[in-house]
Amino acid sequence: MPTIHNRKSDHLYLRIAETFEHQIMDEVLKIGDKLPSVRLLSKEQGSSVSTILQAYYHLEGKGLIESRPQSGYYVRFNPSRFPKKIEKSNPLQTMRTKNVEAIIGEVYEDFSLHGVTKFSLSVPAPEILPLAKLNKAMMQALRDLPANGTSYEQIVGNDLLRRQVARWSMHWGGHLQPGDLITTSGCMNAISYCLMALTKPGDTIAVESPVYFGMLRFAQSIGLKVLELPTDPDTGVDPDDIKNALLKHNIKACFLVTNFSNPLGYCMPDEQKKALVDLLSRHGVPLIEDDLYGDVYFGKTRPRSCKSFDVEGNVLWCSSISKTLAPGYRVGWVAPGKYFDKVKRLKMYHSITSATAQQAAIASFLATGRYEYHLRKLRQTLHSNSLQFTRAIGEYFPENVKMTAPKGGFILWLELDKKIDTYHLYQEAMQHKISVAPGTMFTLQERYQNCMRLSYGMQWTPEIDKALKKLGNLVKGMM
Repeated sequence: MPTIHNRKSDHLYLRIAETFEHQIMDEVLKIGDKLPSVRLLSKEQGSSVSTILQAYYHLEGKGLIESRPQSGYYVRFNPSRFPKKIEKSNPLQTMRTKNVEAIIGEVYEDFSLHGVTKFSLSVPAPEILPLAKLNKAMMQALRDLPANGTSYEQIVGNDLLRRQVARWSMHWGGHLQPGDLITTSGCMNAISYCLMALTKPGDTIAVESPVYFGMLRFAQSIGLKVLELPTDPDTGVDPDDIKNALLKHNIKACFLVTNFSNPLGYCMPDEQKKALVDLLSRHGVPLIEDDLYGDVYFGKTRPRSCKSFDVEGNVLWCSSISKTLAPGYRVGWVAPGKYFDKVKRLKMYHSITSATAQQAAIASFLATGRYEYHLRKLRQTLHSNSLQFTRAIGEYFPENVKMTAPKGGFILWLELDKKIDTYHLYQEAMQHKISVAPGTMFTLQERYQNCMRLSYGMQWTPEIDKALKKLGNLVKGMM
């Protein structure tokens, strides 16, 4: 009988479930092993039958165990079936010949189609968002705002929103003040202001590889050269690789997604973040940090951001609620450090201000404590989804598939057999109303043609399981 660890901060059923989860992941309990009966465990733990059932339902929801009628609960998850891990990327600095703009446009068009399983869409699905509470916050904002929200907001953004973001920064070791922040129309808008503030056409920026395609396209659109750096799927970019790049290239800025990156899903260790910040500070190279996914962690605490180690204002920290709460509201922010005035001026030139009502609604949502409650549920759902996807991919895809193992966020990166072009897979999958993001979208080089990004940011259902099975069969058929 497992020993149940006592942590008063958790619900009892979660403590019981977590103990069994650890034993399954450590293979103390193996696939096919029977768990103690509900009544026996209830007696052993001194807990109610309903508490034990809650724990088992929780494990069942994660796909770790299954109920067999008239028999009890059994382990169904085997970590040894995990796909192999992705290796560190090693970008070759050669430009591509394929027209990837057309591929990106094609995938984006599919975002609006009904009846498509959108594994390609890197936002949480509406069914796991607190829509009713968001609607209430929006209606309240429209009632309370001057002129019912039709007036311009100040350039730096809504006061209450900036106060709440500053307060929330304590969760990742930050010490921001409202005056450190400028609101934006989502995180990508914040990143674009930062890139324009730091560079001019012809300059070189360094990024992780693979990297979010939206940032790549914007950098190209303003005439920047992009240096793609080797990236570990667990820890991200090594400071030594950045140091070598700084010695060889005239780099004007670095761009990194340090917590649960898109698309690799890595989380950079704290000591590596500090070393990176110190290195770039010594070389006078600013860091644009995209911390869009930091709140969606599966561990006990939120990972720190590079900004928490920044003492000189050299880190421009960008984030938003687009990946956690309301993608369509387009509410984001940036703490630009010593580049505050440049970023503020750019915002004034390009958009004057941000959407008044949406800022106020999100500010209210953060101020009432609803965000913390929503995030707890969201993290639980996404963690369960990640295990379900891992199990399904291990069962349905070829044995030689490799996959990342993120500890947060809602994105998986898969590496398939080198014979497979995932753009062709995407075209085949769309015939079955399944959309994926081909790997070639996430680089400017001739790379990642056999890779793809999948999102598990939706409610797990039998239909999702069937879609993954169909996708796995398509992959097998292409080999």
